[in-house]
Amino acid sequence: MTGRLVHTGQVLVDLVMRVPSLPPPGGDVLASDTVMLPGGGFNVVAAAARAGAPVVYAGGHGTGPRGELVRAALAAEGVTVVAAPDPHGDTGVCVTLIEPSGERTFVTGSGVESGLAAGLAPSTPQDVLYVSGYSLLVPDKAEQVVAAAAATAATAASVLLDPGPLVSDVPPDTWARMLAATGVLSCNAREARLLTGEPAVAGAGRELARQLPDGAVVVVRVGAEGCLLVRDGHLESVPAPPVRAVDTNGAGDAHCGVLGAELLRGTGWSEAARRANAAAALAVSRHGPATAPTRAQVDALLAV
Repeated sequence: MTGRLVHTGQVLVDLVMRVPSLPPPGGDVLASDTVMLPGGGFNVVAAAARAGAPVVYAGGHGTGPRGELVRAALAAEGVTVVAAPDPHGDTGVCVTLIEPSGERTFVTGSGVESGLAAGLAPSTPQDVLYVSGYSLLVPDKAEQVVAAAAATAATAASVLLDPGPLVSDVPPDTWARMLAATGVLSCNAREARLLTGEPAVAGAGRELARQLPDGAVVVVRVGAEGCLLVRDGHLESVPAPPVRAVDTNGAGDAHCGVLGAELLRGTGWSEAARRANAAAALAVSRHGPATAPTRAQVDALLAV
């Protein structure tokens, strides 16, 4: 493996609360468990690093206690941090409410991680540039990331785009330019429907593929069922191993991180998707946001 996964941001801190249900307007509920952990983009970089990929974090990080937490966590995963701590503020926080079903709801307070990134242009065609839809919501950063994606695509390096739940808020022109530079689009079923208006997941996947450059691949994550691959005009359903889900927070990030790591290895698409499905399955069987498994743990699950 000669390339790296270059992550554009945003790593922040998750304040995770386990609740019996979401509070009604004006109401309150008591959390049974509360923990503060690195999250957001950290889930992707940790997943890729644990899968054996060299990872570079090019996003911002603050000078306060949350920034310190993030830097320590990135260092523990062996992730290279490009930018210096931003002296203008701290890293942001995402309040994550986890219901008994494992479903999660987010409220995000952004910090300096949403600012301009550093060292985005990969130096070799073997790299994978990861772009989160959250980066496309901030005008200055969106311009920087779209330009970096276009430069990356021109070198034959891969651009992996994960739209995220707020994709409907991305300006249409920004979204169109981002798609033009995207080699791999990975989204969940809800996002695929939002982006296309197609009610059926297969139809949404095919429509997304028509919006991308020739040769690009669409991955639609469909939870416990695994994912759909759309490439070269063909649709393939890749199943996931069955597990008992306790926390879906970070599942899509684990999927994207391992998919990116497998692309760096040169793994074939069906096998890369199978391994990403297994990583996401293991992630949802554990409590917490950054619960992506190691490569050996994925091997063990797939060997069962």
